[in-house]
Amino acid sequence: MPTNDPVILTETSGGVLTVTLNRPDKKNALNTEIYEALVALLTAVKRDPTVRVLVLRGAGDDFCAGGDLSEGLADDDHPLRYFDRIHEVPRLLHELPIPTIAEVSGAAFGAGWNLALCCDLVVASTDARFSQVFTKRGLSPDCGGSWLLPQIVGLQLAKRLVLLAEVLSAAEAERLGLVTFVAEKGQVGSLVAKLAQQLSASSPGALSQSKRLLNESVTQTLGASLADEGRAQTANLATDDSRIAFEAFLSRKQPSFTGRWSLHAQ
Repeated sequence: MPTNDPVILTETSGGVLTVTLNRPDKKNALNTEIYEALVALLTAVKRDPTVRVLVLRGAGDDFCAGGDLSEGLADDDHPLRYFDRIHEVPRLLHELPIPTIAEVSGAAFGAGWNLALCCDLVVASTDARFSQVFTKRGLSPDCGGSWLLPQIVGLQLAKRLVLLAEVLSAAEAERLGLVTFVAEKGQVGSLVAKLAQQLSASSPGALSQSKRLLNESVTQTLGASLADEGRAQTANLATDDSRIAFEAFLSRKQPSFTGRWSLHAQ
């Protein structure tokens, strides 16, 4: 599904889809065109079984400086309708059934940082900077920040990050659990590629079930999560991958997962 939309670039290799925000002259600030392109792309990715991992990055020196404040609303566009549309992006990104990795260099501010937090793993270069910059612009969090931050760091620390709008280094963000890995600027791409390759070689069904269980756990009781785990394992056992994994374990070989369903109607 590679596309070369002016505002986003895509490249696919070995089941890994790399999506690049492509407004480097604006520090990849998010405008209506980018949001619409991402909605279309993420909707297509959700239905494409050949894509096993998605990597989100920014062109140039920065990941994303947040929303493009120079772009005003159309005269006939109500703000609630506008945010309903753009918030399809964080929802789709968070709910994708495949692993997602944010590759962050430079600025990841406001909505840009929140899109990174929607990803399953955040890999930052040592020059990365993070800020919930909204209050400095007379705004409150959007693109999922008000939900994501308390889930990741807890309510009190989330209030610190949002209300003070301080700028965090990559090391500080990693210490707070907001970054998964930090790498030197020249090595972040190779680390992301290594992680993406590892994920793309894993069982897609098992990864999808695991991601869903973890995402939904924050709103469920232990009993509900246990019941969901049972249903997920039942689905996993009905794939070729569970047999492949067991055989590979016994033969001490690396499994080659297919993601195929092994029960077929007669």
